[in-house]
Amino acid sequence: MLLILVTVLAVPVSAMDFTPPSAPPDVQDLLPAETESFAQGLWTVFKSAIAKLAPDLTASAGSCLALTAVVLLASVLNAMPGSSKKVIRFVTTLALSAILLGQANAMINLCARTVREISDYGKLLLPVMTAALAAQGGATGATALYAGTALFDTVLSSIITNLLVPMVYMFLALAAANSATGEDLLKKLRDFIKWLMTWSLKMVLYIFTGYLGITGVITGTADAAAVKAAKLTISGVVPVVGGILSDASETVILSAGVMKNAVGMYGLLAVAAIWITPFLQIGTQFLLLKLTAVLCAVFGVKEASELIEDFSSAMGLLLGMTGTVSLLMLISTICFMKGMG
Repeated sequence: MLLILVTVLAVPVSAMDFTPPSAPPDVQDLLPAETESFAQGLWTVFKSAIAKLAPDLTASAGSCLALTAVVLLASVLNAMPGSSKKVIRFVTTLALSAILLGQANAMINLCARTVREISDYGKLLLPVMTAALAAQGGATGATALYAGTALFDTVLSSIITNLLVPMVYMFLALAAANSATGEDLLKKLRDFIKWLMTWSLKMVLYIFTGYLGITGVITGTADAAAVKAAKLTISGVVPVVGGILSDASETVILSAGVMKNAVGMYGLLAVAAIWITPFLQIGTQFLLLKLTAVLCAVFGVKEASELIEDFSSAMGLLLGMTGTVSLLMLISTICFMKGMG
């Protein structure tokens, strides 16, 4: 009976495939041909994404030049005697909004699509990582980690696509209305919407990193300088939630030694490939709008520069959303790799 039982249990185990799922077709060209070195593969993904950024950079720069021209014209008209500043303010807001909303809508849709793609790929990758960890004797840890990651990924992706993305549109509408009218109530509502989006992202991540700490997957000792460098990098690159994500950076450092031969290395590169191009596109828009807002502030049209700054803040929120989902998946995958040794 024992031999029969062992044979029955061994059949599905011998047939298990721990090969990670293929990346989506639209990012296949970003991945390296060989994945023997994680650092080299990540560098290849980054270089390929940078090479595809030129058209978006040109379009964003053109929009920023148009914004600067509108604000400069508004400044000239305000300086003319007898001009109606309320009318100029309203028309300027309409012109700026017409330019900004096109780019913002494209970036918002890009963010939502990226979140869905990362979440869908995670639903294929994490079961493979769970099976691989369980096969090495970590069934309990694999189950706890998979359950937590799947739950937080589902909750976070649902919050972003169903709640936060519509709230970004609401935030931009209130920003434009405030710029056109100067009403304090609209300004307070705009600030409240921004705070609520930021708080929602941070709360989910606080709970997620706390769960990882409770389950014991973020533990160990790493080189203090390396951990500090990782925390500073993540905190500075990802707006809104970078400080929270940097607390889990020790997991990345501790797992560097197992990346070369780990089952999840391809999965890590695939998640990075899905995320990197949208992140760079939204990040470029974010930085250019920041610079444009600073430049337009010189012309003395305060409401116009504030409107551009609000759209820049919206891009920062989108960066936080995409960065949150991506790093949640990367950290979870590395935690599996750590458990697998």
